[in-house]
Amino acid sequence: MLAINSALAGRSRLVPLAGRHDTARPWEVAVLVGCGLLASAAVLLLDFSLRIPGHAILRSVLPMSLGLALVPRRGAGATMGLSALLGLLVGGGLGYSAGTGATTSLLATGPLLDLAARQASRGWRLLIAFGAAGLMSNVLAFAVRGITRLPQGGGGTGGRGGAGWWTIAPFSYAACGLIAGLVCAIIWFRWSSQTQAARDADGGPS
Repeated sequence: MLAINSALAGRSRLVPLAGRHDTARPWEVAVLVGCGLLASAAVLLLDFSLRIPGHAILRSVLPMSLGLALVPRRGAGATMGLSALLGLLVGGGLGYSAGTGATTSLLATGPLLDLAARQASRGWRLLIAFGAAGLMSNVLAFAVRGITRLPQGGGGTGGRGGAGWWTIAPFSYAACGLIAGLVCAIIWFRWSSQTQAARDADGGPS
């Protein structure tokens, strides 16, 4: 648990806090916990009023992928997911709440990013894997949100209401998840094989 992922560390655009130590240092765990709590706070407190079903993943995947870039260790995503759950519980005690879809994507994103990080040995695979992680996270969110909407039946023609939601949501959930994963991979990680080759030539980490 939390063993170093050397390939992911070599892809990070940031200076990873994780050294070559076999186990994570306390401040590394603190960073992961902080990123998970930040993700839950973003889901609970931020409202962009975009009226696009599935856009909540944008608030959770960015801080969690940042955590992976800073602490590129195996199981880092699951650690952030657990701290995000803690953040949701604390926020609920304070009177804040998140929708079922947003909660699902928040809790699923961390473990799915762990799976994506296994593809770090090939930059383009990492890009695709992050996109797939975002997509799968939002597919799960759509499924859970759809189940909770079934008792509401039809009605409505657009936006978040009734039948209009079922027309838009399958596509918007998938698009938001895929785009969120791809964008975060591009922001925090190097995926171009040419860039990696140049870094290797300079004696950088691989």
